[in-house]
Amino acid sequence: MNLLMILAALSGAMAVGAGAFGAHGAVGEAEEWLKTGGQYQLVHAVAALVALQMQARGAAWMFVIGGAIFAGTLYLMALGLPRWLGAITPIGGTLLIGGWLWLAWAALRS
Repeated sequence: MNLLMILAALSGAMAVGAGAFGAHGAVGEAEEWLKTGGQYQLVHAVAALVALQMQARGAAWMFVIGGAIFAGTLYLMALGLPRWLGAITPIGGTLLIGGWLWLAWAALRS
């Protein structure tokens, strides 16, 4: 559980940094990608912590990994890497949706 808590906390820190850079240091598409990635990553860092409190470790992993993939590909494109990385972004989004469904299932079981 500590590893997941550490990863969720680092994910939140990364999200704030990316969002701030998007708001103050980037322009155009890069600005939007950083803001969007930061918003999604931050929300799902918190969701991972909630999932841990609910004893839904699988959901927490999906939030952390999905957030890293979703936001990470947006961050990389904002830094100038190829736009084909955008084709990977939905994999992260699918994991995030899966995390929410897992969390709902955990709530139903309790």
